[in-house]
Amino acid sequence: MAKGSGFGFVVGGILGAIAGCIAGILLAPRSGAESRSMAADAMGDAWDKANDLYEQGANQLAEKINSVTPQLNAQTDALRAKVDLAREKMDQLRSSLSQSVSEASENVQKTMDSAAEKIQQAQDSVQRAAQGVRDDAEDKPEDAAE
Repeated sequence: MAKGSGFGFVVGGILGAIAGCIAGILLAPRSGAESRSMAADAMGDAWDKANDLYEQGANQLAEKINSVTPQLNAQTDALRAKVDLAREKMDQLRSSLSQSVSEASENVQKTMDSAAEKIQQAQDSVQRAAQGVRDDAEDKPEDAAE
């Protein structure tokens, strides 16, 4: 596109707008006051329609929100109940696990105590047996000397 053609287009647009305004003034079927009154009425009607549409939309939105709210509340309550039940089960499991660990610890301690007691008894038996062997060894040299 050449530079001159863009300039010509702008000038043509301006001249067309001026010609349209002059033709509108000369050929208007009503007076200016009457045209302004009609324009004001049209704007008032458009404003009223816009307000009506806004109110309708707001009412429809409020109705939809009101219709969804009970379902949402019911689902929220159901979810809260499930969360509370899960917490209760977790508390029960925690308590059960704690009790099981305590019982296992007690059983391990009892087993260790029992094993320690048996080891002590075995050590005592070994010491008695060793003492008996020593005593026998001391007695035998006397028997051998005779």
